[in-house]
Formats: sequence, structure tokens, C-alpha cells
Amino acid sequence: MNTLETQSCPECQSSLVDDSQNGEIICSGCGVVVADQIADYGPESKSSNLEEKMKLARATGQTTYSQHDLGITTEIAIGTKDFSGKTISSNVANQMHNLRKWQQRVRVSSPRERRLVNVLTRIGDICQNISLPKNVLETASIVYRNLDEKIDVKGKSVASISAATIYMACKQCDVVRSLDEICEGSCSPNEVKAKTKLAARYYRTMVMEMGTATAPIITMDKYISKIANLTKTDVRVERLALEIAEKTKNSNLADGKAPNGIASAYLYVASVLLGQSVLQRDVSSIAGVTEVTIRNRCKEILTSYRLKITLKPTLNRN
Repeated sequence: MNTLETQSCPECQSSLVDDSQNGEIICSGCGVVVADQIADYGPESKSSNLEEKMKLARATGQTTYSQHDLGITTEIAIGTKDFSGKTISSNVANQMHNLRKWQQRVRVSSPRERRLVNVLTRIGDICQNISLPKNVLETASIVYRNLDEKIDVKGKSVASISAATIYMACKQCDVVRSLDEICEGSCSPNEVKAKTKLAARYYRTMVMEMGTATAPIITMDKYISKIANLTKTDVRVERLALEIAEKTKNSNLADGKAPNGIASAYLYVASVLLGQSVLQRDVSSIAGVTEVTIRNRCKEILTSYRLKITLKPTLNRN
């Protein structure tokens, strides 16, 4: 309620209060309703449930970068009844259909807007297919909008540029997803290899154009934790693998090599040292690398460093 200082009650000369929820102007002293025809800015109806309140709200005030118009455009709904529940005539229905068709044409008028709609739609589909959180979707949409302002993306593959954008967004949001996994959610299995190669080239172009600050490097512990969680590895094995990776981070083991293979090798070496039964086949299938790659990375780790582990004795209490 808001107090109206310029007006007063005709009965007791007290100040008036604007009750926007009920659409009335009432007196703060005697409670007389002075006017009851002001605009009602509240919801369509009242509800005690939070979900129902969100549905009945006139406007949410929320915008999203995942839509080309930021999600603030009013759409003409498809229906055969008006607001009062009466059936509309065929002439009015045809007029509404024509208005809806022209509204869609006007919303996307230029080639740049059509390209923006296609890319943002593909980004949303990929994020939904591989179960990425909403913050990754919003970040990827912002990254592509910034990229569209700096370079000309005309003629580029929609699937590959979308995958490269999502890959950069995953790095910014600390979400571990490889470029292969992202491309698998955007195209058929026969096109994954070609799309991944093209997306990697687009990603390098994005890093050069937008700067290295927008492409942070995901540390090795992220990959180790991801593979350990997917393979349900013992916590002790994961901790030892993280410790080995921390002590060997200054070496050149990971230079030019896939991080999934190095992380799998760290986990396998840690499992062997602790006597845990972790198969190379299980780790390789989860990490997306071959067993030969894991054995080669393990050989590089063991030949470069001498590992020594000290186990604490367990006390058996009878």
C-alpha cells in the first residue's frame, strides 16, 4: 500500500492509502473506500502455493540469453476460445493465424538474426542431450553473442561452432566435458570425428579472438575426480591419484596428451599401489581412451618418477 499525500479523505480529512492488491483507495483513518476503480497490478488470482503463484504472475521479469530476443517477446497463443471462454468465429481465427505468422516473420527478419536463432537453438539442444546445467547454457549463449560481434561466423558449421562454444562455457563454469562428448550430443556417430576436428579448429579461433582469459585451463584433479566418480573407485585410490598428480604437475607428462588418458593412468597406478582391483577395461571405457593409452601413460609415469608409499598398520581388536 502506498500513501497518497496530495489527496485526503472527504469524511475525516485523513490521508488516503492506495491498495493496489484490491484495486481500491481507502482512508487511513476511518477506512472509507474512496475509489474502487483503479488499475489492479496484482496477479490474475490468489494462491498459497509458490508454483501456482509463479504461473499466475503477470510477468516474471526474468530474461535469458539462450533466446535471440532474450525471452521478452509476447507470443500469440493458438486457441479457439477468447479470454472469456467463448468460441471465436472462423474469420477471427484466420485473422489470428495471419497475425501469428507475420509476428514470427517479423521477430526474425535479418540473416544475422536467423543465424543467431539457429545457433542458440542448437546450443540448447546439445545442453539438454548431455545434461548440462543451466549456467553452462547461459554462459555459452553469452560467449557466442560476444563472438558474433567480433568475427564473422557466416558460413561456419552450426553444429561445430555450437560445440566449440559449449566447450568454452564448460571450462568457464568448471564443468568437465570433453569436446568428443559434446559433439556426440550434437550429431550422428558417423560425423563425430569430423565435427570434433572442425569444432577444435573453431575453438582455437575463439581463443585467439577473445583472449586466453575466457578459456581457463581445467586442472588434472577435475578429470581424476570425474573418472573416479563414474567408475565408483575407492576414495583412498582417488586421494592417492590426486597426490601423485600434484607431485608430478611440474613435469611434461601431460604436454600434448589427452587429459583423460593421464587421469586414467594416475587412477590405475594408485589402485595398484593400494592393492585395489580396478580393471583397465573399465577405466578406459569410462574415460574414452584405449587400454594401450593407459599402459603407455603408466609406463611414462613409472619411468620418470620413483613412487614410494607408506601404509599404516591396522590394529585388530579382539
